[in-house]
Amino acid sequence: MKRFGSLRRSKKRKEQDLLAAGRRQSEPPCLPVSGLSSSPSTPSLHMLFPKEVHQSAPERLERSLSSPPPDTGQRLSLPSSAKPPMSSSSPIPYAFPLPQATSQPNFYGLFEGMLEKLDLNDDGVAAEPDRDIYMRFMKSHCCYDIVPTSSKLVVFDTGLQVKKAFFALVANGVRAAPLWDSERQCFVGMLTITDFIIILHRYYKSPLVQIYELEDHKLETWREVYLQETFKPLVNISPESSIFDAVYSLIKNKIHRLPVIDPVTGNPLYILTHKRILKFLQLFVREMPKPAFMKQTLGELGIGTYKNIAFIHPDTPIIKALQIFVERRVSALPVVDVSGKVVDIYSKFDVINLAAEKTYNNLDITVTQALRHRCQYFEGVMQCHKLDTLETIVDKIVKAEVHRLVVVDDRSAIEGIISLSDILQALVLSPADACREEGLLE
Repeated sequence: MKRFGSLRRSKKRKEQDLLAAGRRQSEPPCLPVSGLSSSPSTPSLHMLFPKEVHQSAPERLERSLSSPPPDTGQRLSLPSSAKPPMSSSSPIPYAFPLPQATSQPNFYGLFEGMLEKLDLNDDGVAAEPDRDIYMRFMKSHCCYDIVPTSSKLVVFDTGLQVKKAFFALVANGVRAAPLWDSERQCFVGMLTITDFIIILHRYYKSPLVQIYELEDHKLETWREVYLQETFKPLVNISPESSIFDAVYSLIKNKIHRLPVIDPVTGNPLYILTHKRILKFLQLFVREMPKPAFMKQTLGELGIGTYKNIAFIHPDTPIIKALQIFVERRVSALPVVDVSGKVVDIYSKFDVINLAAEKTYNNLDITVTQALRHRCQYFEGVMQCHKLDTLETIVDKIVKAEVHRLVVVDDRSAIEGIISLSDILQALVLSPADACREEGLLE
């Protein structure tokens, strides 16, 4: 098919796409972007800018097939010498308007199409333990099923300055970007907010000393200095691999972003996350038999972390918080007051505001001062209790669109943390391990 070249889709899948997507519009022209690119002699910043206004078929159903505004995205092209692979027969999809829903049967028809691979009515399946229903759902769908019709993908050349790269992450509202090595003509890694944190933690001295490593280093220089003996190849996945394989790769490799790369063209298609996968599963949960463990509480299941919880106080300096991020390898730190009550949360994503506000040269300010610059609307710390059922937890974390819930007691004092990876482990990987031990799974 067009999207992948060698990747073919069934006639029924094509009919489902037409039903959910409607007519396609032509691609927007390539436009220049000012303020982010380096000098013409050193092309190093590449971006794909279509706005993420479209979702995959199940997400469209979730939004009642409402038509989003027309795409206003842009795409930056690279000089041919440094451009990542982009076959003309396999373009990155752009946004197009969706038709309004015309009848209720279409709504259910698409759900049936997505669940038909699971074959819920099969006698053999019905005889299997219901605890592995979500595992089988993940195994019956490939990563391409979860890729949205149109999304934003930002790619950096390793010759780009580190500072410009982080400013570009902020400008485009993304948390990570694949890194393209022009000399090797391949993708070699991912740039994430964790890199920004490590640089600040390693090289910050005081507000009076400039962080030259952030100002002068290129991405390739930073990778050579930081990785050295710890270098690992880029972890990625094929669009034809199952979503179960994606979950396994994310959790076992302890990563939060998994690039979907077409093995034939080398094109990066999307970056899978725990949040995206859980949201995809949640759309179909009510259509599937519910495992008994979904009605059990967090306390009964023991899901999450409840010992040696990393947290900070409102007056904790930012540099101390960065140290905890690096040493404890956590993605968020609950902010606890003197009475032990959880009053806020400082996440790795909040650290990128230091780049947005250009205040990373003063990391002696407190967490409270830093959080005043929080760009996005903050609804407060999303909390839960040990007596909440797993079903309640999944609903809450998906609807809130957060990466973790803080487990608190009746006094709002911290008891633990439950993350998206904890939930996917409980829903998918733990049942798979149990079935394997009982000889029900190869």
